[in-house]
Amino acid sequence: MIVYRVGKTKHANDLSGEGARLFGGRWNHQLIPCIYASATRALAILEYSVNVGIEEMTHLLSITSLEVPEKLIKELETGELPADWKAIPAPSSTKNIGTEFLRALSSPILKVPSAIIEEEFNYVLNPFHKESSRFKIVSIKEIEYDVRIKAGQL
Repeated sequence: MIVYRVGKTKHANDLSGEGARLFGGRWNHQLIPCIYASATRALAILEYSVNVGIEEMTHLLSITSLEVPEKLIKELETGELPADWKAIPAPSSTKNIGTEFLRALSSPILKVPSAIIEEEFNYVLNPFHKESSRFKIVSIKEIEYDVRIKAGQL
């Protein structure tokens, strides 16, 4: 299965989870590394757009396509999520769920609904799981971010 992530071109090859470790995210606390990816390129752009302020944006972005083993994915259903899972900023309840998953090392990939469009899915990849060597970069494509997405912030 192919999943996608958008980020600065200089980090397009990085599968260490360092960015998430430094800043945390909806599904991890700071100091807990992971790799965030999305089911589609469009969702990856949306996720990037809502998580990065216009002042931090660069035009040097890339979409990294990753092949991951579908049979190793654990899915978290919407009904299993805490009531505040879509809150902004991301609540500690979801950070706790993801961090516990990452620390348990029971599965290398967690499938979660997107807080933007809950019928779409994101993937939390564990770079320290023994199966993480099966995460393969298929392609990296440089893109120019369309600033019209952030037009209200210009």
